[in-house]
Amino acid sequence: MITTVTDIFDVVDKNDCVLRQESRAIVHRKKLLHRAVHVFVFNHAGELYLQRRSMTKDTAPGKWMSSCSGHVDTGEDYDDAAPRELIEEIGLHEPGDLKRIFKEAPCEQTGYEFVWVYTCHSEGPFTLEPTEVIGGQWIEVRHLNKWLKQRPRDFAWSFSHLWAKFQAL
Repeated sequence: MITTVTDIFDVVDKNDCVLRQESRAIVHRKKLLHRAVHVFVFNHAGELYLQRRSMTKDTAPGKWMSSCSGHVDTGEDYDDAAPRELIEEIGLHEPGDLKRIFKEAPCEQTGYEFVWVYTCHSEGPFTLEPTEVIGGQWIEVRHLNKWLKQRPRDFAWSFSHLWAKFQAL
């Protein structure tokens, strides 16, 4: 999703039921509950693809993040948002075995988003959308965990939080 100040999101209640719509700017400024997806893309070697967020992003610019992440559009379902975001951010049109893994409740670390975390498989290569992503790399899970421990500020809060939850499953 190309982000602009005119993006409109569904504002939801504590049960993830839609209340109304508001602009991205208002939702983020007022810390209103809303929806997002994160996708962890693994290759057959078991490595995770990480993306590095564009420096123009309004949250966590330049930080390393899930393979793909994005807001659920107004009126859209999580299961429609995940494949859409994969296409928009990294150009992945046919993810292998895209499946829901867990749903995280809104908190400060998720940016007050209900988040469904998905996994899928792909070998790449990916076509990165430069307004969203400035780079990416495959990484072995043990190297990622070491990097997260040594340099946590290299990563977006939401990724660190969701990855820890994923690892605990």
